[in-house]
Amino acid sequence: MKMSLAVLTALFGLSAQVVSAADAIDPERILSAATGDWDKDGNVDLAMLVAPDADSDEDNAVYIYLNDGDTGALTLKTIAPNKIWGHLAMAGQVPSITALPNGSILITSHNDAVGRDRWEQKLTVAYRNFDFVVAGYTYTSYDTLDPDNMSDCDFNVLTGKGKSNGRSVAVTGRLVFLKDWNDDVGQTACQK
Repeated sequence: MKMSLAVLTALFGLSAQVVSAADAIDPERILSAATGDWDKDGNVDLAMLVAPDADSDEDNAVYIYLNDGDTGALTLKTIAPNKIWGHLAMAGQVPSITALPNGSILITSHNDAVGRDRWEQKLTVAYRNFDFVVAGYTYTSYDTLDPDNMSDCDFNVLTGKGKSNGRSVAVTGRLVFLKDWNDDVGQTACQK
């Protein structure tokens, strides 16, 4: 769902001064946005997926803002550039960001449109140690021409435990900040 920053500001009663002109994000680049209480302080925070500039070959960025609680102003806490694959112009490849009931953030990317290899990846992002970390990694895939060629992995990055294709996975748990995340961390654990 594409939302402009102006719509978000109006919806949540946030000050128009939340983002200075120098830091403004072109509303046309906002692919998805969600609000929730990421730091569990009782205030509404914001997370957005933002497309790169049109001439860039990078993936989408994640911007996470925390409400300061006093004035209601949002302060940029984390920028994770070149992080989430997906395209707004292609149906079946639009990434999304969602607030979970426990205060975590769910970021979903997928390919349901092109080629025979279809997949979905979900990152569960949580606020820990005063920053945002990838707490969970889920990946499913299937081959449209070979119905028996499927994979399914659900992995808790913090504990190192999960399941891959019905088998238990156990590796050393890690605290990986969102800005430092690489999908290879999850893929490697899922192949153990």
